[in-house]
Amino acid sequence: MNSFKPFHIVLIEPEIPPNTGNIARLCGATSTVLHLVGKLGFSTDDRMLKRAGLDYWSEVEIYYWQDLEQLQENYPTGRFFFTSKKAEKSYLDAEFREGDFIVFGKETKGLPDELIQKNRERAIRIPILGRVRSLNLSTSAGIILYEALRQTGILRSAQVHSQG
Repeated sequence: MNSFKPFHIVLIEPEIPPNTGNIARLCGATSTVLHLVGKLGFSTDDRMLKRAGLDYWSEVEIYYWQDLEQLQENYPTGRFFFTSKKAEKSYLDAEFREGDFIVFGKETKGLPDELIQKNRERAIRIPILGRVRSLNLSTSAGIILYEALRQTGILRSAQVHSQG
C-alpha cells in the first residue's frame, strides 16, 4: 500500500468508453482514485471500456456520484482543480498537493463556463502550440496527473522503489 494520499481524477459525464478505460488504467498505475460523475455516455459493462483498461479494473478505486455537488459534499476539505481550454492559468502554474481533485468535463463540451468562472483561481489549461482545438481527454488527464505527481515528489520515490 502506498503511503501517500492519492490524487483524484474526476470525470463529469464522460462520453467515450476508451477514454474512460484509459484513464482508469492511468489511475490504477498511479494509485489515483477515479470518480465518475453524472450520466455516463456508456455502460460500465461496455466491452470497449474494459478493453481500454485491460485487466486492471481490480486495481482502480472507482466511485460514482450523481453530480459534482454530491462529490464535493463528501469531500468538504478537498481542493478541486477544474480543467478547461478556456482557463487563463496553465497547469504548470498550479501548485498541487497530495489529495487534490482534478476535474475534467465531457469530451464534446468540457466543463460549463459558469463552473470555470466561479473557480477561476483553480481553473487550469494545457497550453496548445499547434492549430488543434484540444487534446484527447485521456492524454490531458495523464499530462496533468503526472505534473501533480512530479510536483509532490511522488515520482521520485516511485523510481527508487521500482529499481529495487
